[in-house]
Amino acid sequence: MQRNLFYIVFLTIFLTFGNGKIYSQDLPKTANPFPAKNQSTTTEKPTIVQENLTVTDTITLDTIIKKKPILEGKIRRKAVDYEKIDQKKKLITLYNQAEVYYQDIELKAGIIVIDYQKNEIYAGRIKDSTGQYTQHPNFKQGASVVEPDSIRFNFKTKKALVWNSRTEQSDFRVKAAITKRENDSVYYMRGARFTTAKDVDNPEYYFQTNKVKFVPGKKIVVGFTNMVIADVPTPIALPFAFFPMTETSSSGIILPSYNDSNLRGFSLQNGGYYFALSDSYDLSVLGDYYTNGSYGLRMQSNYAKRYRFTGNLNLRYENLIASERGFPDYSKTTIYNIQWSHAQDAKSNPSSRFSASVNLGSSQYFRQSVNQINNGSQLNNTLSSSISYSKTFNSVPQVNLSLTATHQQNTNTREINMTLPTLQASVDRVFPFAPKEGIKKGIIKNINFQYNLRGENRIKTYDSLFFKPQMFRDAKIGFQHSIPLSTNFKLFKYFSATSSVNYNEVWYFKTIQKQYSAAENKVIDKEIPGFDAFRTYSFSTGVGTTIYGTFNFKNAKRLQAIRHVMRPNVTYSYTPSFSKYYDTYDPDGSGTIRKDYTRFDGGIFGAPGNNMSNIMSFSLNNTFEAKVTDKDSTKTEAKKIMLLNNLNLSTFYDISADSLKLAPLRISAGTQIFDRKLDINLATTLDPYAINNAGRRMNTWNIDNGGSLFRMTSTNITMNYRFSSTDLDEKEKNNKAGKQNGGREDNLFGKSTDLSDRRESQFGEEDENTEKPPTEFFKYKLPFDLTFAYSLTYSNNNRENKITGNSLMVSMNTDLTPKWKIGVATGYDFVQQGVTFTQLRFERDLLSWRMDFNWSPFGENANWGFFIGIKSGVLSDIKWDKQRLPNRVLR
Repeated sequence: MQRNLFYIVFLTIFLTFGNGKIYSQDLPKTANPFPAKNQSTTTEKPTIVQENLTVTDTITLDTIIKKKPILEGKIRRKAVDYEKIDQKKKLITLYNQAEVYYQDIELKAGIIVIDYQKNEIYAGRIKDSTGQYTQHPNFKQGASVVEPDSIRFNFKTKKALVWNSRTEQSDFRVKAAITKRENDSVYYMRGARFTTAKDVDNPEYYFQTNKVKFVPGKKIVVGFTNMVIADVPTPIALPFAFFPMTETSSSGIILPSYNDSNLRGFSLQNGGYYFALSDSYDLSVLGDYYTNGSYGLRMQSNYAKRYRFTGNLNLRYENLIASERGFPDYSKTTIYNIQWSHAQDAKSNPSSRFSASVNLGSSQYFRQSVNQINNGSQLNNTLSSSISYSKTFNSVPQVNLSLTATHQQNTNTREINMTLPTLQASVDRVFPFAPKEGIKKGIIKNINFQYNLRGENRIKTYDSLFFKPQMFRDAKIGFQHSIPLSTNFKLFKYFSATSSVNYNEVWYFKTIQKQYSAAENKVIDKEIPGFDAFRTYSFSTGVGTTIYGTFNFKNAKRLQAIRHVMRPNVTYSYTPSFSKYYDTYDPDGSGTIRKDYTRFDGGIFGAPGNNMSNIMSFSLNNTFEAKVTDKDSTKTEAKKIMLLNNLNLSTFYDISADSLKLAPLRISAGTQIFDRKLDINLATTLDPYAINNAGRRMNTWNIDNGGSLFRMTSTNITMNYRFSSTDLDEKEKNNKAGKQNGGREDNLFGKSTDLSDRRESQFGEEDENTEKPPTEFFKYKLPFDLTFAYSLTYSNNNRENKITGNSLMVSMNTDLTPKWKIGVATGYDFVQQGVTFTQLRFERDLLSWRMDFNWSPFGENANWGFFIGIKSGVLSDIKWDKQRLPNRVLR
């Protein structure tokens, strides 16, 4: 018995912790580890094999399976009025604001009954003192929430029956007469309606169906479905439907919209595919097709990396055909546009930064595109781009380095100016004589110098030659080095003086040589490749001060004082003649020699001067400020009001000039009034010299020629006034699409419309969480915003004495009712005596729908568009979009 017990213990330990095996023949088959009382045991000694031991244990293991507990967690409960326990019926009743918590399940209701014999929970409403049902059940498991009239739930199987359930998933709101919860991920519904309206019990529209399979957070699969609007069934129906409901973006087809055009026939627009590539970036591919053969392709990608950068890329291409082949008005053209925006998070790398704002393409893109109505871009004649990288080296002295590529495109002349790239480097100021600690005082201690480098590869071309070999052959390359040496000091206690010497060196890799061509009978510029450089230097010094004057009103109640600040400044600059860089040439082949050109003419950083410059400049800057008593009697300090932001005068006197030494006097002024809502700016030029009959300036004072002291040659006045009932200065409504495409931020040229996505309101973004007052037919307070822009230009250079520009532009938006909005943008040109671009906008908020209409009634950009559709992105394809685009002539 002891021996057998020993072997049993040994085998148990060996099988549990060992890696070997015990063969079955090692134990005799007749051996019984627990023999009967009178039974003898086998005396044969078993053999233990050390290698690859195997055993067939004849001991029967414990086959009893532990039962799982009925509840896998604690049930927590509470109620306001009472908790009643019925031991006979095995019931627990919770009444009034009853709550039950079990694992990840939360249940709140007016009354909850727990049947712990059947493992079920019943929840329902209760009546208040007026007999109305209140405290609907609220069943929550994880992120899934159901709000029914009553519910029956088995907390063992986790199945449920729900009556009049209400649930919300993403933008969807679902209500069903009867819902069967199969498990925590599948629901079956009957008599269901689903909508994106906020009020699921009284929606403005919904989809009615009798069979629904609902997987929270994933999908809704329905049988025959009918669309109901205002409780009226419509003929719009589907035999079955599938609605994806993922919380994250998912790839899918983008349905096109139907349209027609007089020039291109019928069309399908903005159809394509959306690729949800990852959480960091996506891609949309859209296309248009017209029955006359025109087509368009667009790709848009948005990308972002948290705490690093954000950006988007748009590529657009259109092949446009007007009319039919063989007709006299037939034309064909291709246009394209590239937009790229990239912004780096300032915290990602404080010492380096990369940014991009690109808008380039065909000069006529925004005027001819069939998928953009961007009035601001059509009326603006400039496209610009910039890509830059900057790096700061935190050394002593600090070094800054930047690379920038720029692009400027005139859409009228189709001229393009680019720098690919611009290199800039600078070394921070060095004060060689300043103490390491303390204040720098005096002319010597303030002496400082720095080093600046600028290199450019400048290209001037046209859009027809864009990125073709000739474009790069015409490039001009140059480097400019400058070392300014300066200091500043005090004179007579009240005057600040500055002095500087600037050394400038320019490198070019192409120069010119003028020579007479007998074949062409003119002087031509022959291009000479190779490195060449010139060096210049200049000196300047100036003195200025600040004068304060205050006029106090002792007996005034409102106006207390007026403060006038003057900042006069006198500057002298001297640049010697660098005639050594000037060469001679024969202008007509007669042997006449002229010396009035330098081989550096036409360089991107200019050329050295042939004449000495000896100039004395004068400037006077003024500001006027008033101190008034604040209307708020609780404030003790006076309120400051700016009367004139600036009143500047400037001119210069050329000491070395033989005649016309005094330059015209330039005056500019600006102010803001009406609580800084009205900006007024004025600029004028006054010439002291008279002009002859040919319109050229004479070396005769205008007053000696029978005129006034100064002759006004030009004046420009601009006024911008914007005010609203909601202080748009704090929350400005920007025309983002217009600004991005080269237009204006405001709506003076109308609201830009992107036909690929009409869900955006024409009147800016709204906060849907803000509660609006109930609909009224008349409102005594109308929300509005109004923008005026007025410009007046007067010219008198050649005694024309006429107004060359005089125009007024107005943009207004207002809410007639909480649901109706109207807007208008128009203007009048008083010189041409005609109405300028005009656009009318109407919009109706239909709760979960939006309807808008925009109309440009006249002009070459005359167009209109009507849209009605569901706001939510889940059902954005349910819409009707009709456009009448401008009948543009392709060039």
